[in-house]
Amino acid sequence: MLNRRLFLASAAAALAAGCTSSQQTGRLPGGQAYPGGPGGYPSRIPEEYLLMYGAMPNERFPIPAVNLTKIDPAYYRRLVNYSAPEPAGTIIVDTPNRYLYLTMENGQAMRYGVGIGRAGFAWGGRARIQYKREWPVWTPPREMIERQPELQEYANGMPPGLNNPLGARALYIFEGGKDTLYRLHGTSETWSIGKAVSSGCVRLLQQDIIDLYNRVPNGTPIVVRQA
Repeated sequence: MLNRRLFLASAAAALAAGCTSSQQTGRLPGGQAYPGGPGGYPSRIPEEYLLMYGAMPNERFPIPAVNLTKIDPAYYRRLVNYSAPEPAGTIIVDTPNRYLYLTMENGQAMRYGVGIGRAGFAWGGRARIQYKREWPVWTPPREMIERQPELQEYANGMPPGLNNPLGARALYIFEGGKDTLYRLHGTSETWSIGKAVSSGCVRLLQQDIIDLYNRVPNGTPIVVRQA
């Protein structure tokens, strides 16, 4: 019952406020497989997930509902039992399995599906969320502009919006007071969740990054596991 209440609270908070294929398969609570839809993913979605990933029209840039039939249900946000040697309130990125966990009391965690880009494999270890931004400006690194000269127009920053690579929210990771250039951020590219993609750090669905943003303060510890 407690798990159920926390699960629905998470849904309500969301409303208020080259690639490799996943080997995971979707399961309903209780272990029953979802009925197959496009790509083998569910054609009928439980109401609580439709609520959780519904449209967010009151955002600065209105966010459409997620087409959940395009995502393996294994990567839907959910409260799970999770044993970790980290205190409650720690973010853990499980890079190989494409999950992000926010640890909670009593051996539980909120689990989010993520997509990992090249930059997501470049750094691992322990750090902190130095600061957070709503609808952030994205500035491509100099090295990226050298590889992709068409990005020169954004050398001083790309304005926020749904097409901005950082999406609706970004959490900035610092280690020892220095910027790691590693970000947790939103994406509208639903197909990339659960995958290794060509660029970027760690991406979550827009509704999920907003949920995570609302749960964690500046200074939150983060552990990135590469194996």
